[in-house]
Amino acid sequence: MLGSTLVRRLLAAIDLVIVLLFVAIGRSVHDHGVRVGGMISTTWPFALGLGAGWILVVASRRDGTGLRDGVVVTLSTVAVGMVLRVLSGQGTAAAFIAVALGFLGAAMIGWRLALAGLARIRAARDPG
Repeated sequence: MLGSTLVRRLLAAIDLVIVLLFVAIGRSVHDHGVRVGGMISTTWPFALGLGAGWILVVASRRDGTGLRDGVVVTLSTVAVGMVLRVLSGQGTAAAFIAVALGFLGAAMIGWRLALAGLARIRAARDPG
């Protein structure tokens, strides 16, 4: 199990890059531009949700690489992010929630599934 603080920070950074990619794609598709101020205003609710998810993972003494960790981080990122968007007047819609769950879930759970697959391949090649 990957347990060091540095490794967890690197893994959380992967998730943050995914959030930034989600925000950049969304802003670009909706012609809002990818300027720094706009990126920050759209990203912060999801970044806080991501942080909350990682706090839950670390508090449960998990390393962040498991499928369950990906689900926790994804759901926290979307749920907290959407609540904070509403509270800050940014608003949300059912379609936006679905897109966020789909994109962030596929990416955040996806890299964890890929990592697990690589570990299985590695274990099969070197059983001892």
